[in-house]
Amino acid sequence: MQAITQQISAALEPYLKETFGVTVPQFEFQSTRKEFEGDVTLVVFSLLRYIKTNPVSLSEQLGTYLKTQTDWVTDFNVVKGFLNLNIADAYYVQALNVITQTPQYGHVSPTSNSVYLIEYSSPNTNKPLHLGHVRNNLLGYAVAQILEASGKRVLKTQIINDRGIHICKSMLAWKRFGNGETPVSSGIKGDKLVGNYYVRFDQEYKKEIEALVSNGMDLEEAKAKAPLFLEAQQMLRAWEAGDEEVVALWKKMNDWVYQGFETTYTQLGVSFDSYYYESKTYLLGKELIDQGLEQSIFYKKDDGSVWVDLTADGLDEKLLLRSDGTAVYMTQDLGTALQRFKDNPTLNGMVYTVGNEQDYHFKVLFLILKKLGFAWADALYHLSYGMVDLPEGKMKSREGTVVDADDLMEEMTATAASLSEALGKLEGMSEENKQLLYKTIGLGALKYFILKVDPKKSILFDPKTSVDFAGNTGPFIQYTYARIQSILRAKETTEQTHKLTALNPKEKEIIKQLLLYPETIQQAAKQYSPALIANYTFELVKLFNSFYQNTPILGGDDPAIEAFRLSLCEQVGKVIQSSVGLLGMEVPERM
Repeated sequence: MQAITQQISAALEPYLKETFGVTVPQFEFQSTRKEFEGDVTLVVFSLLRYIKTNPVSLSEQLGTYLKTQTDWVTDFNVVKGFLNLNIADAYYVQALNVITQTPQYGHVSPTSNSVYLIEYSSPNTNKPLHLGHVRNNLLGYAVAQILEASGKRVLKTQIINDRGIHICKSMLAWKRFGNGETPVSSGIKGDKLVGNYYVRFDQEYKKEIEALVSNGMDLEEAKAKAPLFLEAQQMLRAWEAGDEEVVALWKKMNDWVYQGFETTYTQLGVSFDSYYYESKTYLLGKELIDQGLEQSIFYKKDDGSVWVDLTADGLDEKLLLRSDGTAVYMTQDLGTALQRFKDNPTLNGMVYTVGNEQDYHFKVLFLILKKLGFAWADALYHLSYGMVDLPEGKMKSREGTVVDADDLMEEMTATAASLSEALGKLEGMSEENKQLLYKTIGLGALKYFILKVDPKKSILFDPKTSVDFAGNTGPFIQYTYARIQSILRAKETTEQTHKLTALNPKEKEIIKQLLLYPETIQQAAKQYSPALIANYTFELVKLFNSFYQNTPILGGDDPAIEAFRLSLCEQVGKVIQSSVGLLGMEVPERM
């Protein structure tokens, strides 16, 4: 609707200047509420700061002027300080012609070399990706796609947590109990195999704790003195010292995991442009400690540890360097942020896709970087998101009760197959094409169910509910797209300029929704919210299905009307394909 509001603004500016002697820098518009008549609403209240008068009389005056002096305002009505304007059908016909002739409608080409870095996934190499990672990956990838469509240059990255005591737990369990087992010898995907040994460590560790407690040791002391845990700590120290045997085992098992991750990413349909590894970044940031001490931003305690006092900013005191000189996660994140801006000189902003349990961490991180004087700290954003739970409750990695990402995708595909076959509309389709379709529907259901929810909200995920061919679901949207393709196959469309002067209300509503697509992309990019795209698409699909059920598209008496409606179908299909593509979804030609 931006084009029509710009035309209204251009018409009102000279009128207000001549009549009231004022210049209004910006007019406020909104879509007319459904309970009122009109297409677009001018919020006249916002003009009262420039023109001291009664809002209703001013609305009447402006409405009369627009109706008599322009070709595209056909009528108006006033509700308090809101001027509801009826726009001529001819405007919408012309708007559809413009949409038809616009390549990649809604997308904006980059206008500068500045880059946005989107970080997501960032897994540990001691277990496979699970349902929580699925939301993280889908959210980060969709935000990257949306930012790119809005006119930004985007790089997708992750930092892999490939070091630490949790990694050593898997390594030690494999060394103790693995008997040389490999992904090839076992037929188990590499990341799952390593994850099995992480669970095995926890099982054996608990046995040792129970034995120590039964012999009279305090529980906390038993946890710290269990032989398996002490050996894992020793293995971590050996890794940090560069012990050849430990490092070789670490590399071997990490390679198994990376191969497994890559398979999962491919199945999920996400990708990355660069990778950072904690094993290479954990020493970064120490140079910033000296800088902060020199500037009296940080301070050193008597034991040699380094801290930053953020109490004046409403936060707390934060440890940055232990007394033995080793870095903490905050120090590492400070150094990694700086390194990324060094690696990408044209970087204009960075988005961290990390769960909301880390909200405080990122507040501290961004504030410290600002205090250190980095101007780009203002361009950092934490895309905080809620957790994903199941009807059965929360997941626990150590106990092996997580929902494995690969298993989840298989379950979604199987559920889609069952429901699709029950509908009985795939006669004549080859088995290979059926399997591709089931995967498209299953993954579409998963992605849409997760991304339609505002990122900040938690999700209770039910796979069966998500694969529904009715309602606000991925399959409902995919089915609508397939229906449109069926219509277009029945009657070939030809590019032409339509000159109709009258539309029915449902045609008009669809075009109005199509016109909202470019600004929806911009708003979604501004808010880092794929949910805005998902719910925009659902509204478009609802409007189209209402139109389809109530309006004959093919076989009418007027060829011009049929051609117009086919063109309208085609553009709705293109926008559906484009919008769900931003969510990482595919749409089938037939369902």
